[in-house]
Amino acid sequence: MRDLVRDRDLVVGLDAGGTRTRAVLASAVDGRVLGQGVAGPGNALTVPLPLLTDHLAEAVARAVPEADRARVVAVAGGFAGAAETAPDEPGRLNALAALTAALRRLGIAADSVGVSSDIEAAFASAPGAPADGLALVAGTGAVAMRIRDRRCAVTVGGDGWLLGDDGGGFWIGRSAVRAALRMADGRGGPTRLADAVGRALGVPSGALPYVDERMYVEERPYGGPAGLGGLGGEGGLGGVGGRDGVGSPSGAGDRDGGGSPSGAGGPNGVGSRDGVESPRSGGGGPNPAVGPVSADASASASASVSASGASGPARERLPAEPEWSPDRRAAYRMHLLPAVMAEPPIHLARLAPLVAEAARHEDAVARAILDEAADHLLEPVRALAPRQGERIVATGGLLGPEGPLTALLSERLKAFGLTLDWVADGCRGAVALARLGHGGPPPTSRTT
Repeated sequence: MRDLVRDRDLVVGLDAGGTRTRAVLASAVDGRVLGQGVAGPGNALTVPLPLLTDHLAEAVARAVPEADRARVVAVAGGFAGAAETAPDEPGRLNALAALTAALRRLGIAADSVGVSSDIEAAFASAPGAPADGLALVAGTGAVAMRIRDRRCAVTVGGDGWLLGDDGGGFWIGRSAVRAALRMADGRGGPTRLADAVGRALGVPSGALPYVDERMYVEERPYGGPAGLGGLGGEGGLGGVGGRDGVGSPSGAGDRDGGGSPSGAGGPNGVGSRDGVESPRSGGGGPNPAVGPVSADASASASASVSASGASGPARERLPAEPEWSPDRRAAYRMHLLPAVMAEPPIHLARLAPLVAEAARHEDAVARAILDEAADHLLEPVRALAPRQGERIVATGGLLGPEGPLTALLSERLKAFGLTLDWVADGCRGAVALARLGHGGPPPTSRTT
């Protein structure tokens, strides 16, 4: 008889990020998804507690029909801004208080209610709901963690756009603006980023460099890594996949675009999981880096172009110098700088897709930016002293199936005997953790 009752038991998993909260209703026995609901932001540090409670209640109410709420036996949530670094960690306490209040409001008296960071939930979303390994988030920002027994044991990076997150979406977007400015004042070589960035930020067309396909000559196949194409779709910077809180108290790594408790980026931030929108849409994604380009991307790209000799049929598609007069260059800078300064700095992450698009067209400056970003993402992984063959679960739009850094970083990880295992978000993992909290069978790779 008890087995028949257990067959009716339900669990709820939540993935609460800086732009949205997603709830999933699933069978406690086999993890089959039975319902879903979406509501507003769920960062446990940046969203006020009453509003956080409202968003959680709304998402759960949409996922769980009223007639089934008495059957819910376990709930687990992965929250941006929450961690178990200490029993009194503010983000975790906020998340637990808001989730408990939301469930009470809906009349859900679950036997088990658990809270984890969004990274811990994302890690558990990998096939088999692993308990140990490495997690890497690359959305608006970047952070790596060592997970032990499904909890974060060590964090590297995730210090927010002002102090770190090198290689993340903000860092890439900022590098694009730097490259455009360097081209305008003559310090850097030609790049289609100057035109793309200028258009995205509203620079008048009369001040833009002249750019079209005729700027690119002597095409030859380029044997570089694949995966620098479109960023839309699930996991892309234009789709779902960014992270907002990446589980650190500062919220620095950002899947969804939050950055710090101050809410830089906030619901209008940029990121990957819920989608960095196109630069001209004005929308931010859910979804987390300032740091000088260590070997300036624009300069290094220009040098590599010169070294190629740019002659004969083996020459790359190199941009020719546009007809860009000194007056137009000065006007470009005059319009671009105020446009950048008028927005929260984190919004520069919206420009990251422009770099990927330019790299797809073999723009040397854009490719150099992405190469350096991949080098930066490798650093926190190396700092965690990975063991050969150890699992790395990645999330965030920059490392999605068509993410601009996926192939570049994967190639670098081969030297360590490591491969990436990408997940879109933490809902699958939250369901797995809820089932474990209820004492259910070990989750398998078929939890959704």
